Amino acid sequence: MDDALYLDGRGLTELPAAVRGMRGLRHLDVRNNQLTTLPDWLAELPALESLSIGGNPLRGIPPAVTALTRLRRLYVHELELERVPDALGDLRELRVLDLGHNRLSTLPPGFARLTRLEVLYLADNRLAVLPEPVRALRGLRYLGATDNGLAAVPDWIGELDRLVELRLYRNALPALPASIGRLRDLRELHLLGNRIEELPDAIGELPELRHLELRGNALLRVPESIARLTRLRVLDLRANRLSALPDAAGDLPALEKLDLRWNRFVDPPPAAAPLRERGCVVLT
Repeated sequence: MDDALYLDGRGLTELPAAVRGMRGLRHLDVRNNQLTTLPDWLAELPALESLSIGGNPLRGIPPAVTALTRLRRLYVHELELERVPDALGDLRELRVLDLGHNRLSTLPPGFARLTRLEVLYLADNRLAVLPEPVRALRGLRYLGATDNGLAAVPDWIGELDRLVELRLYRNALPALPASIGRLRDLRELHLLGNRIEELPDAIGELPELRHLELRGNALLRVPESIARLTRLRVLDLRANRLSALPDAAGDLPALEKLDLRWNRFVDPPPAAAPLRERGCVVLT
């Protein structure tokens, strides 16, 4: 396409000068090169709305990037970033931001200005908590903060009530706050590989939930409220410490797959029989 330029993996050490004249360029991909800086003239490209610069030896996010105030999608993954500039908050048109696979332990206050953001990737960083500026991003539809050191989910997570997908797997979470039940639009909740021992009753207050992944936690029980998840299709409870399941789980009308392997069941729980009878795949 004339409005997209893919220069990824070319061994570039500088951005070709010819790019400066591409006034109609909307997407520029220069991932996985040897770029150590980006030219100031990048901000002169009037149509540029998507930029991918990950996997380069850049020393942080260059000012040429934070000057691109028309950007809607920015991919700055795999840059070994330990911080991001407060000026990133000037990119108020951003809808998608990928900060994954860096070394971030916090985010600057200016990040809270990204109120039009819909998709935020924070996977594989060094976050012990979800940074406070994320709280202001009320338009988020997808939040991924997998493979960090998260030790808790903040109570304010319920304020992000437009979330459709929340991915927090492979962290160190011991529990979920009751405010998780305020995520009324949530369809997918991925919590594999944490330390969760008990779910809040509020888990049953997610009317749109389709996929609940809890494999590899420390669950001792599942709350009765699970039966209120009438649109749930996949419930993955593998590798926990369960020895029982609420009988009411057998009435989940939309469930297509229930995985109970590698728990402490002596026999399949009674809830398994009615699910199997109507065609649900139950693995025990």
